[in-house]
Amino acid sequence: MTPSGDRTNSVTNNSATFLMSNMIAQAPDNNQGIWANLEEYSRTLVGQGKELYIISGGYGMGGTGSNGRFYTIANGRVQVPNTTWKIIVVLDNPGLGLAGVTTRTRVIAVNIPNMQGVRIANWRNYRVSVNSLESLTGYNFLSQVSTSIQSVIEAQVDNL
Repeated sequence: MTPSGDRTNSVTNNSATFLMSNMIAQAPDNNQGIWANLEEYSRTLVGQGKELYIISGGYGMGGTGSNGRFYTIANGRVQVPNTTWKIIVVLDNPGLGLAGVTTRTRVIAVNIPNMQGVRIANWRNYRVSVNSLESLTGYNFLSQVSTSIQSVIEAQVDNL
């Protein structure tokens, strides 16, 4: 789910963003509106000198696009998720990687309905904790972060 605009340093890297392994079925209002606004906000953070680590995906079945509600498309070969989620770990000091993650590290997590009608919605209204996304998906995000730090940053809901 890496946007093409974020991989412009080479034709090869940009082309990889158009592979099905980098895509999920998104409603136009989700993809072109609220999701695009969150991507633009992420670019703003990078422009401020931040380093971002991003994890994203979809959950459930049954999104509602411009042609109605679908559970699958492409003759059943592509599942349409009910929501799209994203976790953005914001590092203030680029280059430190895992060592730069502390209990004060900003983590933005969202869970957005995959449906029409959210185009002009504010992504901030869909902020959740990483813990809630872990409960929803069954994944263990940020598992390389020490458990003492992880327990703090995964429980918080971003408010900036």
